[in-house]
Amino acid sequence: MVEYRAEDLDRTFTALSDQTRRDILNRLARSASSVTELAEPYEMSLNAVSKHLKVLEQAGLVSRTVEGRVHRLELNAAPLRDAEEWVARYRSFWEARLDALEHFLIAKKRKERRHAGNRHKSKS
Repeated sequence: MVEYRAEDLDRTFTALSDQTRRDILNRLARSASSVTELAEPYEMSLNAVSKHLKVLEQAGLVSRTVEGRVHRLELNAAPLRDAEEWVARYRSFWEARLDALEHFLIAKKRKERRHAGNRHKSKS
């Protein structure tokens, strides 16, 4: 079983909790971009976009290279895979329990129907 550092997962989920940051990740999944290119569609200051990028960098979701005055960012999917694996572990846990609950409820309903049918027959 893979172990994850709580701090790493916390940073990943914090980064993913904001729509702007998720949108930036979607755009970086298509291609690496400069900070200016990433900031272009948003109605916020370059400084505000830079703060979002800093959160993504701290989570390890993006890496930055500097070419002269141009800062280029690209997606690093490893933390996303770690988060997905963590979620998948709990998804399996809950799916198994929900399946067991479903089987229990189906059996209970069948039993109640048989009991109701037997009651109806005894009244006749």
